[in-house]
Amino acid sequence: MAYAFPEGAQILFSTTFASAKTITAMTNASPAVATSTAHGYADNSEILLSSGWEDATDTVFRTGAIDANSFQVKGLNTSNTGFYVAGAGIPASAQLISGWTAIPQVLTISTTGGDAKFTTISPLARRNDINVPVGFNAASTTLTLGHDPSNATYQTMIDISRSLTKCAFKLLLTGGGASYGYGYMNVSEVPQLNKGQANQVTAAFTFIGRTISY
Repeated sequence: MAYAFPEGAQILFSTTFASAKTITAMTNASPAVATSTAHGYADNSEILLSSGWEDATDTVFRTGAIDANSFQVKGLNTSNTGFYVAGAGIPASAQLISGWTAIPQVLTISTTGGDAKFTTISPLARRNDINVPVGFNAASTTLTLGHDPSNATYQTMIDISRSLTKCAFKLLLTGGGASYGYGYMNVSEVPQLNKGQANQVTAAFTFIGRTISY
């Protein structure tokens, strides 16, 4: 059993996506194997996957090297054909992610959502209600940053925020663990001022697909 701690963590983002590589087939396996002619990916390449499987699309995964025309999608278990219907993962494509930029002056990090969502059913013949799981609530991560308007990365983050550009998110933990997400980044420009504290702004990531950890 191992424990991880936030001290020393790095939070990064990227808007650098290579041209999409067409995926012509995806297997029902753990992990799933994607067929893509001359994909060029190495072991542990970071990709944004688009797929007909709702639980796999708009999600950042790492690849596993197999051969020149196929690769593993690490962390994607599609062996349950009742959920991942055979053949329904196509059309699909993958984009290599690069150009990660570290977010400066992070003071705090908090995450909301991602928990189970339920619908309550009250059958007439039962005195006890039934909670039926129907998915998961939308997840987001909010950072507080030391406000420095002269910082070039902060200004880039504002541009991404104002233009509603989607980006990839990576959390690197001390010891090598990593978590990924993909969605929108919204950055405040008005600093919060409190006596005795550094001036702060917030940066919020709202995720579209799953968040995957390795």
